[in-house]
Amino acid sequence: MAASKNSARLLAGLLLTAGVAHFAKPRQFDATVPRSLPGSPRTWTYASGVAELAVGAAVAAPRTRRLGALAAAALFTAVFPANVKMAYDWRHRPAPQRAAVVARLPLQAPLILWALRVHRAEQPR
Repeated sequence: MAASKNSARLLAGLLLTAGVAHFAKPRQFDATVPRSLPGSPRTWTYASGVAELAVGAAVAAPRTRRLGALAAAALFTAVFPANVKMAYDWRHRPAPQRAAVVARLPLQAPLILWALRVHRAEQPR
C-alpha cells in the first residue's frame, strides 16, 4: 500500500508542478494552444494550469484521490492534441528541439496508465 501512496504523491506532485509552470512561464504553453480554440491562448494556458492544480490537489488528498486520478487520466488525454500541435509546429526547428517534442508524444500513454493505476489502487469511498 505504501508504494501506491508514493505513486499517488508523485503523480500529484507532477500535476501541481505543471500547473504552477503554466503561471510561471505561460508563453511556452501559449504556443501549444490550437488556433482553432476560441479566445486567447493565454486564457487556455491559465485554464489548463488551474485544471492541473485542481486535479493535482484532488490526487494529493486521500478522500478525493480516486476521482482525482481518473480526472488526471482524462486531463492527460485531453492535452494530447496540444502536444501533437506543438510537434507539428516545431517540425522546422533544429533537430534536438524536434526530437524533444516528438519524444513527448508517446509519453502520454504511460501518464494515462499511471493515473489509472492510482485510480484502481484506491478503495472506493
